[in-house]
Amino acid sequence: MKKVGIIMGSDSDLPVVEKAIDTLRAYDVPVEVHVFSAHRTPEQARAFACSARENGFGVLIAAAGKAAHLAGSIAANTTLPVIGIPIKSSTLDGIDALLSTVQMPAGIPVATVAIDGAVNAALLSIQMLAIEDASLAEKLHKARQEATEKVLEKNAAIEAKYSGA
Repeated sequence: MKKVGIIMGSDSDLPVVEKAIDTLRAYDVPVEVHVFSAHRTPEQARAFACSARENGFGVLIAAAGKAAHLAGSIAANTTLPVIGIPIKSSTLDGIDALLSTVQMPAGIPVATVAIDGAVNAALLSIQMLAIEDASLAEKLHKARQEATEKVLEKNAAIEAKYSGA
């Protein structure tokens, strides 16, 4: 199975990124995590992105706040899918990171999830890997069924309490 690489711009992003790590591990997807900055360690970030395919990665997730150029700089150096997680900071509540991540020039795509949307970044990467991995696709299907059942159970409880009153 291909690995998912997670790169965060700072270790302060770890509380958000851990949600992606936990989600990937729950699906038994191998994950490798790094701290590389688009601005402070550009050579290391570039080297990681350039060699990612050869090192067994299938998808890369890049999490950064504020100027949030990390996902774009990673995407510029690989043809693997890159998913950006804009991280909420004290400045502009993460809107700056969202716009920096989502506004990529034509030719360098970055899939972008919600501000602090680490779980969806992990699930999107799992969906990408599941294109070629039937066991992952089955795990995703089962998780969706379980989520549906939970909502329907809650609906039944609400209906029983409030309907027909």
